[in-house]
Amino acid sequence: MSDSINPQVSTDQQPDPGQCSFALETLLTSLVGVRSHIPDNALTASVLGTERFGHGIIVEDTGLVVTIGYLIMEADSVWLLTDGGLTVQGHVLGYDQESGLGLVQALGSLKQPNMTLGSADNLAPGDGVIVASHGGICHALRGSLTAKREFAGYWEYLLDEALFTTPAHPSWGGAGLIGEDGLLYGVGSLLVQESGKDDELTDCNMFVPIDLLEQSIDDLKAYGRPNRSPRPWLGVFAYDVGDNLVIAGVYSEGPAHRADLRPGDVVMQVGGRSVQGLPELFRSIWAVGEAGVSIPLTVLRDAETLDIAVQSVDRTAFGHTGNVH
Repeated sequence: MSDSINPQVSTDQQPDPGQCSFALETLLTSLVGVRSHIPDNALTASVLGTERFGHGIIVEDTGLVVTIGYLIMEADSVWLLTDGGLTVQGHVLGYDQESGLGLVQALGSLKQPNMTLGSADNLAPGDGVIVASHGGICHALRGSLTAKREFAGYWEYLLDEALFTTPAHPSWGGAGLIGEDGLLYGVGSLLVQESGKDDELTDCNMFVPIDLLEQSIDDLKAYGRPNRSPRPWLGVFAYDVGDNLVIAGVYSEGPAHRADLRPGDVVMQVGGRSVQGLPELFRSIWAVGEAGVSIPLTVLRDAETLDIAVQSVDRTAFGHTGNVH
């Protein structure tokens, strides 16, 4: 994996192995590079691309790797790269739409140690952390946890509590969030901006707490997905724009597209109840019932109020082809 894909961290930001209570350099070999190829006609190809590069963490000595799901979603091939110079084919074992975490099983020996899982309950804002991508100490960043809070993503995604760290790591996708005790606390998802003093925006990374993997890992290994009723999925991209909830895009032939929900529509109500903010929008949709239920929306379009019923689906069962409108 080249430095253009996985840039090195500046020397003054790298952790000092001598100041760690664990064997840092050995632990970092639990990080692997993840390369995946996605078919051109895959649903997410136009949004996330067909060649994806990131990282993963070995969490079992069987070669089980946890990564962020968007790296492997709809992949037809996955390869894992180790610090020892090995390139091993991987098999996508499972993906959890709700947490965003995915599992890859190495189809050969990775010959690297696995990392032990911690619990985000034991982390508090201000705690020191190490954010690490594949490649050893020069790709590890010394930082701190700045916040634990709710996070809503425009792609129908919501975490009750996500982890945020600074400074931002330059290659965050699937990176490991390591505590001062050497345990794994989260998996890197995003680069975001947080308001600091005087409302100045600061780059930081958002991590999915590893606790969410522990809640579903047995199901992912057995069934490829959590063994619970799937949430209704509409196939929309929604944003907070001032005080409005605006549909910015819909997947072609997805539920919202078929119901004639359009980019620019402002969502006013779900099931006759007003909604404000992405978290309330998503929770209101999911509260109607499980995947397959009809979601009654009231939208504002060109100064006209419209009632639109969207027949939801299970996202994992939706067809692989499509584009975004």
